[in-house]
Amino acid sequence: MFTLCVVLIILASIVLAFVVLIQNSKGGGLASNFASSNQVMGVRKTADVLEKTTWGLAAGIMLLCFVCAFMSKSEYNSIHGTSNTQVEQTTDAAEE
Repeated sequence: MFTLCVVLIILASIVLAFVVLIQNSKGGGLASNFASSNQVMGVRKTADVLEKTTWGLAAGIMLLCFVCAFMSKSEYNSIHGTSNTQVEQTTDAAEE
C-alpha cells in the first residue's frame, strides 16, 4: 500500500509539472496555441480548467504525502515495537 501511495505521488507530480508548463504565462505558453480553436472551449475556459487541475493535483499530492507519512510511522512502530502507550509509560515513570 505504501508503494502504491509513493507511485501515485510520483505520477501526480509528473502530471502537475506538465499542467504547469501548459498554462499561459506572461509570454504565452502552450495554451496560447489553442486560441484559434475556441469553438468548443475558449482560451479563458482552458485556463480555468488548467488552474483547477493544478490546485487539485497539488492538494492531492499533499494529501498523499500525509497518508504516506502516517503509514510509514505506523510501519516503523510495528517493526521496532514502539507505540504511543510505551512512550507515555516511560514518561510517567520518569516523573515519579
